[in-house]
Amino acid sequence: MASLSVSSSSTIIDSRAPPSRQASASASSPSCISLPTLPPPPIQSHSRAAKATAYCRKIVRNVVTRATTEVGEAPATTTEAETTELPEIVKTAQEAWEKVEDKYAIGSLAFAGVVALWGSAGMISAIDRLPLVPGVLELVGIGYTGWFTYKNLVFKPDREALFEKVKNTYKDILGSS
Repeated sequence: MASLSVSSSSTIIDSRAPPSRQASASASSPSCISLPTLPPPPIQSHSRAAKATAYCRKIVRNVVTRATTEVGEAPATTTEAETTELPEIVKTAQEAWEKVEDKYAIGSLAFAGVVALWGSAGMISAIDRLPLVPGVLELVGIGYTGWFTYKNLVFKPDREALFEKVKNTYKDILGSS
């Protein structure tokens, strides 16, 4: 059984080597490896780090942003600051949320939707790992796409009927606007 021993001078000596070789030629022997010594780790006091953090926080508190309308004008005061306008979709969402009477139910439905989405993604991932199913599902998708294209998009009367059906469905969902 071979064992390695480490001496205090950071030299690794192979104990399988004959004892006469270890004593006579420790530096030139192929069984001895001399390692450089590492410098001691830097000493960092917690108080120095705390002082630096406190100083950075002080600097951040002293930073003030000011806006000017033209070059050379005085900075705007806080009373003159303009309010930022929200995008239209955010305003619509806020108005719809204010109209909701049972916010707890809507929140629960949203949470259930997220859980259902996560679960269905896991199920699809599991199905995708099965040996033949992904190829079969791909063929089914290609076949249905071809059938849908032939049935609804190839001929002009069918295409117009499909577009009319999409427009009617859009109006039913969003209202007649």
